[in-house]
Amino acid sequence: MLETLWAADEEPLTVREVHGALAGSRDVAYTTVMTVLDRMSRKGLVEQQREGRAYRYRALSSRSEMTAELMRDTLGEFAEADRHAALVAFVGDASEADREALRAALAELDRRDR
Repeated sequence: MLETLWAADEEPLTVREVHGALAGSRDVAYTTVMTVLDRMSRKGLVEQQREGRAYRYRALSSRSEMTAELMRDTLGEFAEADRHAALVAFVGDASEADREALRAALAELDRRDR
């Protein structure tokens, strides 16, 4: 469902709109979509906005922000030495394109810090 909300480019969607987008590729009940969106709202993943008798939903974080948060949470559970080893293992398994993207991101951060 987050994929559908992200694809809406920050435009809040109703349950009906999310259901319509999902129903094209899978068999999902309208009530299931409504329940999951409500739960995601309570967990702080999506914003629920009242509009008349319906609600509109939008993702509170972008895909990249959510990915970064998951990575920070995971790394935060380890001691410093273990975080270093985990990062080395992660980068060691990365493609050359991903490594180049990481180098560019680090260079950008270095430029901002100066």
